Amino acid sequence: MEVTFWGVRGSIPCAGPDYRRFGGHTSCVSAYFDDILVIFDAGTGMRDLGLWLKNEKPQVKVIHLFLSHAHYDHIIGFPFFAPIWDPTIQLNIYATIMEPVGGIHHFFQHHVFQPPFFPVQLSQLQANFTFHDIHDGDHLTLLPHVSVDVFPLHHPGGASGFRLKVGDKIMCYVSDTEHEPAKGPSQIILKAIKDADLIVYDTSFTDEEYPHYEGWGHSTWQEGVRLCTQAGVRHMALYHHDPSHIDAIMDAIELQAKAVFPGAFVARQGMTVVL
Repeated sequence: MEVTFWGVRGSIPCAGPDYRRFGGHTSCVSAYFDDILVIFDAGTGMRDLGLWLKNEKPQVKVIHLFLSHAHYDHIIGFPFFAPIWDPTIQLNIYATIMEPVGGIHHFFQHHVFQPPFFPVQLSQLQANFTFHDIHDGDHLTLLPHVSVDVFPLHHPGGASGFRLKVGDKIMCYVSDTEHEPAKGPSQIILKAIKDADLIVYDTSFTDEEYPHYEGWGHSTWQEGVRLCTQAGVRHMALYHHDPSHIDAIMDAIELQAKAVFPGAFVARQGMTVVL
C-alpha cells in the first residue's frame, strides 16, 4: 500500500517561498494498492491527485473517496478532480454527516455542483457515481481483504475518522479532531488506531499554542504522540498544518516530535510512504 500526501495544510491553501518544502494544498491523502485508490478528503490537493491518476495510473478504474466532513478545506478540490470526467471510472463517495442536509448525494447535487457556486452541475459529470451515507461505528468491506472502520471525531459540526486495513497493513486517518486535556487521550481514537502501521493525525497546533485555540476542533502533535504511544502505533504523520506554520516552524516541530517518538514525521505535499 502506497500512501501519498497531496494536500497537508489546514483551513486555507498557502503559497509563497515559506511553504515550498512542506506544501500549501489542503487536505487530501490517497492509499493505492491493487490498482484501486482510496482517498481521504478532497481539499485543493485533489487536483494534483487527479492529474497523477490521468498521467501515471490510467489503469485505476475504481476509486473510493471518504470525506471526514464538509468544511471547505476538505471538499473544495473535488470539482477539479480530472477523473470525474472519465466515463470508465467508478467513483464511490462516503460521508457520515450529510443526512441533516439530505444526504451526500443531495449535498453534491445542490451545494457543490450548483450555480451560482459552480458553473457545472452534477448531472453533467461523466464518471459513474455511487453515494453512500455511512455512520460512525460502521465496518465497511470494500474487498475481501480491504475494510474501513468509521469512528467519530470531536470537531465543530461533526467529523469522522477512518481505519483502513489492506491485508495485514493498517493506516488511520484522524483529521479533524480536538482532544480534551482534562479527560486524557480519547478512548475512541485509542481503540480505532490500535496497532496501526501509520496514523495521519491532526497536529494543527502545539500544546503551547492550544489554549489560544480551544474549541476550534484541532489537536496537537504532542497529543498525537500520547495516542500513538498508548495504542502501539508504528508511525505518525503530522498533518493539517496551521497556515501560520511556515517551513522553518515545521522543521522545528519535526525535530521535537522525532525526539520523543522516533516514528513521527511531518507530512509533506507529494510525499509517499510505503506500508
